[in-house]
Amino acid sequence: MIVAMSRKICVDLYNEIVSLRPEWHNEDKAKGKIKVVMTSDISKDPMEFKQHFTTKQEREELANRMKDDSDELEIVIVRDMWLTGFDVPSMHTMYIDKPMVGHNLMQAIARVNRVYKDKSGGLVVDYIGIGDALKKALRQYTANDQKTTGVDTEKAVALMIEHYEIVKEIFHHFDYSKYKSDSALERARIIIEGMDYILGFENDEPGIKKRFIDNVLALAKAHSLCITTRDGQALNEEISYFKAVKASVIKLETEDKDNPKKLTQAQINEKIASLMAKTIISEDVIDVYSELGLDNPDISILSDEFLKEVEKIKYKNLAVEMLRKLIEGKIKYSSRKNLVVAEKFSERLQKAMSSYRNKALTSLEIMEELIKMAKEFMETHKEGDSLGLTEDEVAFYDALTRDEKVKEMLGDDILVQITKELTETIKKSMTIDWYDKESVQAQMRRSIRRLLKKFGYPPEDTEDATELVLKQAKVMCEESNI
Repeated sequence: MIVAMSRKICVDLYNEIVSLRPEWHNEDKAKGKIKVVMTSDISKDPMEFKQHFTTKQEREELANRMKDDSDELEIVIVRDMWLTGFDVPSMHTMYIDKPMVGHNLMQAIARVNRVYKDKSGGLVVDYIGIGDALKKALRQYTANDQKTTGVDTEKAVALMIEHYEIVKEIFHHFDYSKYKSDSALERARIIIEGMDYILGFENDEPGIKKRFIDNVLALAKAHSLCITTRDGQALNEEISYFKAVKASVIKLETEDKDNPKKLTQAQINEKIASLMAKTIISEDVIDVYSELGLDNPDISILSDEFLKEVEKIKYKNLAVEMLRKLIEGKIKYSSRKNLVVAEKFSERLQKAMSSYRNKALTSLEIMEELIKMAKEFMETHKEGDSLGLTEDEVAFYDALTRDEKVKEMLGDDILVQITKELTETIKKSMTIDWYDKESVQAQMRRSIRRLLKKFGYPPEDTEDATELVLKQAKVMCEESNI
């Protein structure tokens, strides 16, 4: 649940979230994963708010949907409602951007801290600063009231200690005491060294990275429930360090500039935070490239200069992971343009990383292989320019020449001519949903076969080439939204 201060914030938040997850939107009030629940002021509200106006009956229906665990509704953005007497035990997170005091504040918090199945407590994300108001509100309650309206801090402390010991054990052979330094640079370095340690540990013991991330998430949640206790305060700095390493590892894992629409839940939360403008808790996320002295790389340009700088990085596990993710991101992007190149380098990357994890390659050797791979990947894009082919034409050229013997038999001049005629023929045949229409596909297959036969394309390879060209045509069609 997101508790917003104004109708405008409600609508802005909704628009921002559905821009990230458009499939969540549904104009039908009875469907969709996200809804705005607010009353209307027809005399003041602009027309863009109209789709979010709700009648009393509609609000009751939405409330029932929210209480139904099997319903698809996941997020509600509310203003002036559902904060008192609204009982949904499964609700786990509340974002607050609305000033509240006293009984109303306690009731609001009580919306999310109900124990339910495996849910031991809820999470309140405060974007406006309600700490002082919460302390004042608690003083109005008896000790017993405070116990029933809050969470069981003893259980929260026990859970925090349990996950802390697991994470501490993972870092048993790593000294992170420099995180207490007053130097921001020193703190940044120890976070990077922690990342390198976790990535190296993962190479020795696959699965440890996920175990680390999962336990830090659980540790942070438990800590948030008992942060004001003596035990919670004693671990503030160490937990902050673990969270910073975890956040930076995740950022490295999800870095994908060529596919910005696929955002993580954490990135969506950051978008929400930027709209709400204020936060009382910050978690360090290190810009790895900056702290290592690298320019933030453009994945579309794995330049020689950047690769030379990567070779010099002393944190070899981190450097390997960076290179892997950069190449993987480029391959993913290439798969939307050129199936053959993406498939070739994807198989090569998987084979190299498998050898590295099986100790067949050292850190230095895998670095050399990844750098070589990155350079060769970028060279593939230059071949098309030398042949005078467009990006679409290069993709079909690669499909036709996947088997090297075809190049030897026909030569580049004939293959370029085939490619240009083939690209023109396919583009003329494309219509909306053509790939789902068997008759259109059959006609396109015949056209491809005739064209290949016309130029003497090897008959034993014709069928394979035809199917690959069709798959490439589908990719081209989807990318251009034809």
